Amino acid sequence: MLRISRHSPTHSRRTPPRTLAAAAALLCLAFTCAALPHSGAAAAEPRTADDTQPTAPRTPQVPAGVTAGVAVFDRQTGTFTEQLNASATFRSASVVKLLLALDFLWNRSPADIPDADRARLDAMLRSSQDSAANHYWSTYGGPAIADRMITRLGLVDTAPPPAGYEGYWGYTGISARDTVKIYRHLLETAPGDVRDFIMQRLRQSTRCASDSFDQHFGIAAAFNRPWAVKQGWSAFSTKGTCGPGSSTSARTQAGSTAPATGAAGVDLSRPALHTTGTVGTGDRSIVAVLTLHADGTPYGKAYTDLGRLTRTLNVPGGTAPTGTWYGTWGSDVAVRNDPALGDNLLTRLPAGVEVLVGCQKKGQAVSVPPYTNDWWAYLPQYGGYVTNIYISHPDNQLPDVPLCPQQQ
Repeated sequence: MLRISRHSPTHSRRTPPRTLAAAAALLCLAFTCAALPHSGAAAAEPRTADDTQPTAPRTPQVPAGVTAGVAVFDRQTGTFTEQLNASATFRSASVVKLLLALDFLWNRSPADIPDADRARLDAMLRSSQDSAANHYWSTYGGPAIADRMITRLGLVDTAPPPAGYEGYWGYTGISARDTVKIYRHLLETAPGDVRDFIMQRLRQSTRCASDSFDQHFGIAAAFNRPWAVKQGWSAFSTKGTCGPGSSTSARTQAGSTAPATGAAGVDLSRPALHTTGTVGTGDRSIVAVLTLHADGTPYGKAYTDLGRLTRTLNVPGGTAPTGTWYGTWGSDVAVRNDPALGDNLLTRLPAGVEVLVGCQKKGQAVSVPPYTNDWWAYLPQYGGYVTNIYISHPDNQLPDVPLCPQQQ
C-alpha cells in the first residue's frame, strides 16, 4: 500500500486510504510532479551550512554503512588536513578518466590535438562521457595506460583492472592519497597548457552527466565556487534523472557480472560514489573522498551520505554555501524555473536526495490529496524551485527558511 509522507497543517502524518493514495498518484502524473514513494519517508532534521562547516580539523564523520577513504591536502601549507584510510584502494569508476586524459596528453600539446579528440576529452572531463573513455582505453592499451601512469606519477596504491576484466577501465584501483598525487602532478608538474586544458574542463563540470546522472554531489554541493571536480559512480540500479529529458539507463561500465573483489582485494561489486577535485582560490585544497555503500543503496541516499561526509571535512580555502539542508521524498521530484507547474522543468532530483534550501515563496498550489501546499523552496544550487510538499518537514512553510526577496 502506498503511503504519503507529507502533510498539511490540518492533517497528521498517517497512511491515507488506498483510494486517496491512488488519486494522489494520478494527480502526480497529471502534474508531472514526483512519483509517490514506495514507503513513507522519514523527515530529515534540517541542518544549516554553518553547522556543517568546521573551523578546525576534526575526524571526518562517515555515515553508518559507508566505507570511505579520505585525503585533503592544503597546497598552501604543503600538509594534509584530513586523512582517513587514505591508502585504501577503491575501484576508480570515472575518476580514472583523469589518467586517461593525462596519458593521451603526455607527449601532446592540447593546441595540436585533432578536433575529434578535443570533443571527446571535453565530454569525458566535463560530463563524464563513458564512450570517450572507452575510446581512449581501447585505442591506447587499456591496462597499459594504468601501468604507464603508475610509473610516471609514482602512484603506490593504483593498479590496473584484474585479470579477465582488462576491458573495464572503471575497475582500475585507486586510493585517496594517489588521487591527491594525480592532482598535484596536474597542478604543479604538468605542462601549463595541459594543466589549463584539463582544469578548465573540471571547473566546467556539468550538473547532468552524459548518462543523465546528477554529478554535482560531494565537493560541488558542499562548497561555493571556485572548485573543479572529477566524480565517479558505479553499480547503482537506478536510472539517471538529471535534465529536462527522459531518464536513461543506469551506468553499466562496472557491470553486475563483476567479481566480488579484484586485485589487492579491491571491492568491485558494492555501489561506489567518489568526489575528487580542488577547492578554493588558486586550487588551494585538493580533496579526494572515495566511498562504497551497502548493496542496494539508492543513488539519492549515497549522494546524501557522501555530501554529509564531505561537509564535515576541514578544507582550507573552502566556504560553505548559505542555506539549510533538508531531505526530500518521492521519485523524479521536479525542479522548475518558476514556483508553478507547467512547461518549465529544469531537472529531476535523485530519489530521496538531500538539498540545500536558500529561501521559499508562495506560488501555485499543488495537491497530492489529501494534502495541498502553495509554498515552494528555492534551491540555489539548481537555480530553481521544488514544491514544499516533497521537502521532508511536517509544515507547509519551512520555519527556519527565509522568504525569497520579492516576498519579504
